Amino acid sequence: MTVRARRKIHLAAHFPGVNSTTVWADPRSKSQIGFSSFEHLARTAERGLFDFFFLAEGLRLREHKGRIHDLDVVGRPEPLTVLNALAAVTERIGLAATVNATFNEPYELARRLATLDHLSGGRAAWNVVTSYDAFTGENFRRGGYLDRAERYILAAEFLAVAKELWDSWTPDGLSRPFAHRGQHFDIAGEFTVPRSPQGHPVVIQAGDSGEGREFAARSADVVFTRHGTLEDGRAFYADVKGRLAKYGRSADDLKIMPGVSVVLGETAAEAQEKAVEIRRQQVSPQNAILALEQLWGADLSSYDPDGPFPDFDPVPEPSITQGRTRRGDTVAMAEKWRALSREKGLSIRQTVIEASGRQSFVGTPEAVAAELETFVRQDAADGFVLVPHLTPGGLDEFVDRVVPLLQERGAFRTEYRGATLRSHLGLPDPVGRGDRMATG
Repeated sequence: MTVRARRKIHLAAHFPGVNSTTVWADPRSKSQIGFSSFEHLARTAERGLFDFFFLAEGLRLREHKGRIHDLDVVGRPEPLTVLNALAAVTERIGLAATVNATFNEPYELARRLATLDHLSGGRAAWNVVTSYDAFTGENFRRGGYLDRAERYILAAEFLAVAKELWDSWTPDGLSRPFAHRGQHFDIAGEFTVPRSPQGHPVVIQAGDSGEGREFAARSADVVFTRHGTLEDGRAFYADVKGRLAKYGRSADDLKIMPGVSVVLGETAAEAQEKAVEIRRQQVSPQNAILALEQLWGADLSSYDPDGPFPDFDPVPEPSITQGRTRRGDTVAMAEKWRALSREKGLSIRQTVIEASGRQSFVGTPEAVAAELETFVRQDAADGFVLVPHLTPGGLDEFVDRVVPLLQERGAFRTEYRGATLRSHLGLPDPVGRGDRMATG
């Protein structure tokens, strides 16, 4: 096994809530949509010298069995608007928005992202996501028009057009006309926003399919991944990094950052107790049946969450849940859950708790700091996106107790050395059109 010399860990903060993993009942849980909550978490992350603050996006309220899914956040503000407001109350931390390439136009979105990049002094990032979901599309005038196989083709062209627009201004402030003629977009004109302090926003990507990995290797600066265990992380890391050379990129040009949770205790046993209780709060009896219904594609409201699994297989093409992506082979996943239940004698709820949890680092602050560094040194990650279970104070303890230990170990920065998100991540500045003309 190759173990690298000590490298600096990259950290980011994900604002939780567009899911069912947030603990709503905890008395410390506050508003999911009030600006004070966004501000608290962003300021905490900046106090901890994190690279960026990350917002998810939901384009339609999810439905389950024909009703609004009441375990999701309702009324979450639009991400870029929130981040523009946060730019005024933060100084260095990057500001990342999830924005769907399927339901936007390149010129309009490139302009909004460039505006955030200017207002923040070069701290903007775009998490590029796609959708083939006709249910979400009903909120637009394109409902269901995009075939699943086309989504990354469109996203790649969308991103290429956005970069053409950002690069149409030279670094010395000269605007040049642009023209793009492609499969999905045919536009021409002049872009209204000058080149930003970091050239253009950092690009984040979260797809795990073969197409998603290839898209990341070709075009992304950061990959937000679900592969949180050391073994899975090393395999994913090697696969994606191994794709970079054919696009003329080096391993350091792309940062891989799995989403993780952290549970701290004074002792290992106390931390494990806390982690078990958090998972029980996240997977309530209602949530356990919901998770099963989403996997099975059937109404299972008559089943006892503390009882056994259904004895029939999932419905191949269910419509019970709208607006949520089903992952992989549901029949195989169902059998895996049933096998786990049989092997350990677990109920439905106990199985969901064990099988569906996000990768967590659980232990004393010292143990967690050591484990985070191990992941980076053994090429399982370049850093981590922390997903707290509480809003907005879920990062406070990590910043107060783990960050200083990482700094003592020489594994994390003690100050921001640059002003832009690219400088935090150690990414090269993009070569603009004017730069190419000057060196061509």
